[in-house]
Amino acid sequence: MKPIRFIALLILSALVSRAAADDNAMRPRIDLQGMWQFELDAQNKGLAEQWQLKPFSDAVTLPGTTDTNQKGVRNTSKNETTHLSRVYKYVGKAWYKKEVTIPDDWRGKEIVLTLERTKPSHVWIDGVSAGKNDNISTPQVYDLSALLTPGHHEITVLVDNGESVPRQLLSNSHAYTESTQTNWNGIIGELFLEARNRVHLKSLQLYPSAAQKSVELKIEIAHADKLADGTVLELQATAWNSPKKHRGKRIKLHLTQGQSEYTLQYPLGEKALLWSEFSPALYAMEVVLKGYDKQIVNFGLRDFKTLDGQFTINGQTTFLRGKHDACVFPLTAHTPMNVEEWRRYFQICKSYGINHCRFHSWCPPRACFEAADIEGIYLQPELPFWGSLKRSETYLVDFLRKEGANIQQEYGNHASFVMFALGNELSGDLDLMREFTDSFRQMDSRHLYAFGSNNFLGTKGVVDGEDYLVTCKIGPREGNSYRNHVRGSFSYADAYEGGYINNTYPNSQMTFNEAVAHCPVPVVSHETGQFQVYPHYAEMEKYTGVLAPWNFEIFRNRLQEAGMLDQADDFFKASGRWAAQLYKADIEMDLRTEKLGGFQLLDLQDYPGQGSAYVGMLDAFMDSKGLVSPEEWREFCNDVVPLFITEKFCWTNRETLSGQLKIADYSNRNLNGKTFRWTLKDNTGAPIDQGTLKIRTTGKGLSTIGVITPHIASITRAQKVCLELLIEGTDYKNHYALWVYPDEEIQAPDEAIYISKQLDERMINELRKGNRVLWFPDSATYASQTVGGLFQTDYWNYRMFKSICDRIGCPASPGTLGLLTSPEHPLFARFPTDSHTTWQWYSIIKQSYPLILDRMPAAYRPIVQVIDNVERNHKLGLIFEFNVEGGKLLICMANLDNVKDKPEVRSLYNSMIQYMKSSAFSPNTNLSIEALTDLFTQENDTEKIEILDNISY
Repeated sequence: MKPIRFIALLILSALVSRAAADDNAMRPRIDLQGMWQFELDAQNKGLAEQWQLKPFSDAVTLPGTTDTNQKGVRNTSKNETTHLSRVYKYVGKAWYKKEVTIPDDWRGKEIVLTLERTKPSHVWIDGVSAGKNDNISTPQVYDLSALLTPGHHEITVLVDNGESVPRQLLSNSHAYTESTQTNWNGIIGELFLEARNRVHLKSLQLYPSAAQKSVELKIEIAHADKLADGTVLELQATAWNSPKKHRGKRIKLHLTQGQSEYTLQYPLGEKALLWSEFSPALYAMEVVLKGYDKQIVNFGLRDFKTLDGQFTINGQTTFLRGKHDACVFPLTAHTPMNVEEWRRYFQICKSYGINHCRFHSWCPPRACFEAADIEGIYLQPELPFWGSLKRSETYLVDFLRKEGANIQQEYGNHASFVMFALGNELSGDLDLMREFTDSFRQMDSRHLYAFGSNNFLGTKGVVDGEDYLVTCKIGPREGNSYRNHVRGSFSYADAYEGGYINNTYPNSQMTFNEAVAHCPVPVVSHETGQFQVYPHYAEMEKYTGVLAPWNFEIFRNRLQEAGMLDQADDFFKASGRWAAQLYKADIEMDLRTEKLGGFQLLDLQDYPGQGSAYVGMLDAFMDSKGLVSPEEWREFCNDVVPLFITEKFCWTNRETLSGQLKIADYSNRNLNGKTFRWTLKDNTGAPIDQGTLKIRTTGKGLSTIGVITPHIASITRAQKVCLELLIEGTDYKNHYALWVYPDEEIQAPDEAIYISKQLDERMINELRKGNRVLWFPDSATYASQTVGGLFQTDYWNYRMFKSICDRIGCPASPGTLGLLTSPEHPLFARFPTDSHTTWQWYSIIKQSYPLILDRMPAAYRPIVQVIDNVERNHKLGLIFEFNVEGGKLLICMANLDNVKDKPEVRSLYNSMIQYMKSSAFSPNTNLSIEALTDLFTQENDTEKIEILDNISY
């Protein structure tokens, strides 16, 4: 922890302790955490039998859940693959009971019970009903004044995680879904009784204005008719978490008996400290109702607005570098309720350049907002819903309207709460969505509002009434066109061949300019990425809490049965390192786009549900998988990113390598006059060429610095080179892998090598004569024995989008996760490669049709292997070799003739020829002609994949 953060934490602790002590003098509390009597009501008979009047035979610890207390039904089914498994399962009613003694000095007070977060509940005091509450996004507060007198009492709470909310929420919201935080039963967070004076501060809402350097307070006083004449209200704001000190003036207001609502301006002056991602200065506003009550409310002085199609923070253009959050906390299977854990979460996000977090179909607790306030993170909570919003569903509509109003009231003061959406991928009634946002905007003007995230899967485009648009595309699908897309990757169900990155020759020029050009509000790219990574089975040992990784076990067992368990770590590293490069490409497309508002990744971390989607560079615990460091990730995900704009990544040494240098600058720094340095390095790290340019810009956003043409004529052997970019005097840097090849034609093989496209008599005779054969099998002939060529790793997971594609009648993704190679293999002597897919493989892979090699011995490994998904587990070969009846056979499952205009393809072809001419070409696996024929003709067993749909479709 940095010293300044440590000091801030000490200040925070001191302030919170002081506030708690002062508040307790006015509002004493009885903490109800600890042991409670407990009874499960699996047969739903407790109400009929009046259990509120009976003692219970079991006990649990609160805060906690039935899972954390190991109550419910022990889960013995270990065949679940769509998500992690609860060790103890329970859905229904559960009863909690605790004895409490109310002190004499609480007589005549207003006494309230607070359950910070739970499911719909019913409370009794001494067997007498105190009411019901079904808030799931905000605390449940019960007024027990009429039932709690000084002396001994018994509190009974019934919590129902069954059908106690609209049915759509049970599987269509991350407040409930088993995919992430699960549908737990229990009470978490703060749990206490509080005594207040009858006259007290009922509501304090603060509306800051950074432009005016003041804050407007809206104050509501309970029982103002009992207020004594001349009562004074005092206010003072003090900055508490910034190295800069500032305290506003103490203001006094004389109140009028009977007047319950007051609105007043509190000026903070020219020295006021502003809140933003760069300097998250917070104030504590102390409000004292003399003789009755005192409250301290934290706030940040900030203006989060929109201007000319982008977001601004305090008047400066900003860019949202966001992540999606679905409440993935595997040890507890519920949201953390303490500031420390959420600060750790956001500090990890910031280490990867993230400044924004979207909460998919749920709203986090107060501790999350407080942590984001401290760390300077922009938040977008959502209503707990995902699906079709229809006016006819009155129970659902009323419930969501109530939840939304509660969220504004409970969390609206938080500086980090800057955006709000109605849910995830909604469909249904647009007029109803507009009514929702209009009503919330009228309640609370401190946030920007959207109808939802990726509503109608983007097909409706821009609709009137939204302050910003979160979407994957702007308008309906237009055949094979990508011109309305605002992210680089898609499923095959949503875009032809999976979108830009998978179906465009690699370059760093592509943008989403055409899609956003005519959008009047900021556009945020929805769920960017979703590049699948092979499971990291070493992670399994970390699951020591309430969720078990039995899905991991099934996937691992499948791989073992396929004879490739020893390759699991290689599959993980190869797919993961390639996925990291794909994320860079997708994010840089966002940064290169003029007037884009930002992006929301799905995700920086794994999503353990919906078929098990291991799409993160971090695991489900927010720990690094070791695939990419935070420092390297921040090269392309930061407030300043140096960019190289070029038409391609593969060049010949006779071409002029050229490209633009640009900067995406959304920082609070002035880069004007600084030096932009570039260096082209060879594969040993030695400089080939270098240069500098002066930065001449004072604006924010995307700026062009100049054009560079690094010299590459001196490169005579094919190699991967690296273009390094940096801004001198800063930590901002970036790098790009490029490939340079000799300008050569495809070599004509001599008589020692026979090249064939058919398994015919001529080819068989050549092998039987002991010759060397290079075979390019015909893709159409062997369609049943092969899978398609997929450049990027499979989107999300194979099972879900295979199900959707089959249902809507469109081609499914080939479902693979990239290449696994051995760079030291002599076949690559003239085609240098990494152990995983890189940009130079694009043309080759797009023409490929990997062969299913499941019938080969378990130890057999192709030279270039294609990693399959966890549902099929095929052993797949792109380039592989055999001894066949005395001859040596090299097989390439790609139509290279179709792309021989590309230098990288010619380089691979020639490298294969040179390898076959050398003594290194010595296959160690023998096959007969009959076995070879069978390999290419027999049907392969493919396990039936269970259907897994998505409610958005």
